[in-house]
Amino acid sequence: MSTDRRALVRRPSSRLADGEITHIERTPVDAELARRQWEGYVAALAAAGWTTIEVPPAEHCPDSAFVEDTVVMHGDLAVLTRPGADSRKPETAGTETTLRELGYRVEHLGETATLDGGDVLKHGDTVWVGLGGRTNRAGLDELTALLEPRGARVVGVPLTKVLHLKSAVTALPDGTVIGYEPLVDDPAVWDTFLAVPEEPGSHVVILGDDTVLMSTAAPRTAALLGERGLRVVTVDIGEFEKLEGCVTCLSVRLRQRP
Repeated sequence: MSTDRRALVRRPSSRLADGEITHIERTPVDAELARRQWEGYVAALAAAGWTTIEVPPAEHCPDSAFVEDTVVMHGDLAVLTRPGADSRKPETAGTETTLRELGYRVEHLGETATLDGGDVLKHGDTVWVGLGGRTNRAGLDELTALLEPRGARVVGVPLTKVLHLKSAVTALPDGTVIGYEPLVDDPAVWDTFLAVPEEPGSHVVILGDDTVLMSTAAPRTAALLGERGLRVVTVDIGEFEKLEGCVTCLSVRLRQRP
């Protein structure tokens, strides 16, 4: 893995409790507790050697802390998304400003496309894109047209049981895809799939060649990954999980400089 470890993050809006939900019942969200949990998340990234860069807050956008959904990074290319929920479309402007200031190349999707970054799982040169929720076929096709000339293989994946593809599956450093099987439409999509015992255990952020970040809500999965030789860093993001958020949603890793 590159030694260049930078990640975009975005402070939660005080309106977080009004965020979109799709597959779960709404429960009360404590915005102040969420802010403290977000600070703990950012601190965990820093402790693992990542420099965090704050995208300007979007107070008027309740879901704006979920910065992952606003962009798909591929090397020095930033593909600005078109979120599937209209309330989230204004979130991309701040991300674009930040990435342009950092020197990244920026591309936009057309008006018929919808694409959420949380629907995009990458490992090596393969990019899996969840279809059926917030991302449509035009979004997949346009992302494919932008990434395949740069050496990526883009694969559409059916999605019916969760909000985003990375709500169902993520990848470990060795490329093993993990997921909570009752929420994965087709585990056979991946050559190496590992079922985990808890739904929050489906979500990891790779912090290094042997280190992953995950929620404190999945202790059995953390133990399982530890037995595989991984160092597991856990954070409490319970207020964000009430809005179908997970550890991947709260950052965008920049692993190549422009």
